[in-house]
Amino acid sequence: AVQTMSKVKLTKADARKIILYAAGLTKRAQFGRGKEAVYDFIDHIGFLQVDTNYVVERAHHHSIWSRVPDYKVEWLDELQSESRVYEFWTRDSGYMPMDEFRFSYTLKKEFAGRWKPTPVEVTLMRKILDRISREGPLMARDFENDRVVKSKGWWDWRPSKVALERLQMDGRLVTTRVKNFQKLYDLPDNVIPSGIDKTEPTKEEYARHTIRRTLGALGVAYVNEIAWSGKFVKGNVIKEEIKKMNEEGELTLVEIDGLKGPIYTLASFLKKKIKLSGDTFILSPFDIVNVFRKRLKDFFDFDYQIECFVTAPKRKYGYFSLPILVGDTFIARMDSKADRKEKMLTVNNLHFEDVKVTKAMISELCDELIAFAKFNQCKSIVIAKCNNKAALKQIRSEL
Repeated sequence: AVQTMSKVKLTKADARKIILYAAGLTKRAQFGRGKEAVYDFIDHIGFLQVDTNYVVERAHHHSIWSRVPDYKVEWLDELQSESRVYEFWTRDSGYMPMDEFRFSYTLKKEFAGRWKPTPVEVTLMRKILDRISREGPLMARDFENDRVVKSKGWWDWRPSKVALERLQMDGRLVTTRVKNFQKLYDLPDNVIPSGIDKTEPTKEEYARHTIRRTLGALGVAYVNEIAWSGKFVKGNVIKEEIKKMNEEGELTLVEIDGLKGPIYTLASFLKKKIKLSGDTFILSPFDIVNVFRKRLKDFFDFDYQIECFVTAPKRKYGYFSLPILVGDTFIARMDSKADRKEKMLTVNNLHFEDVKVTKAMISELCDELIAFAKFNQCKSIVIAKCNNKAALKQIRSEL
């Protein structure tokens, strides 16, 4: 890297190293093993996106498993019940370190100001808060079915569910997840440890926290990607604070041949000697490294889109294809489905990218496939379709 004033010139390969270090993907167990490694990973990226899609193991568990090889899904539940992580919104719903709880107040205030409840809703919310204060934490199903008309779909919530969600969004309730992914609603005092800082941040403090956290997880990013995490906050000062933090030296402007900026990194990343192990990762579509399509295209030359949001006739690779990363190269994408009753992982489509793939890489992919099947409670693997005959032959013989 060639240092100039507050700018630095990087190659795409340099940038990829920083991106993968920030994402925790330089080697199989960048954070070590065991439950503490799970906390260290969440603490490192600051925000672990939650997703409900259960075609394969849910995205939040999948992202942890990619970094912590011996991961057990109950460890995340334990970290919640120990009040070490909490779930709330930034750009989506996700887990964050509990000691940063005060930064949720900015959003809660924002959400509270966006909604004017009717007298009926106010009464319902008061009743809900009263019941939870008397009975302890409750789920949506603990409230009577107060629907007047038939549901139009999963998004058409009944009044008590709407009230519970709004009480969570404005901060009067907090949620944890129980084993079957159901939300448990409780009063903040019962969940938030007494020693946690509860002072509301200023707009500037919130902006700087968001910048540090987002860039800390993305490594190298465009301004709009950094600002995206604060998208729900009106009058956001993220873009102004980025400029100030660059002038102060905490952020560095990055110049990369062929890419139009402004692109930034944390100055601290430039001091690190980052080595990539060349390990193989089967990643979740919602993994932090895959969230922004433009970045994948620009830095990794990988044109990726999650197709569960695309109508079936327009899908090229499959409903829920998982990017496969080896070192700093995406070698393939794999559309798969776990049948937990039959204990079978079906790979509907294993599509290799137009990159060089060696026999050794295929062998490592087989090991990773076996581990991924086990993680999904599956004992056998079936590959229905693959665009690389030689690779398919080797995989079938090794599996």
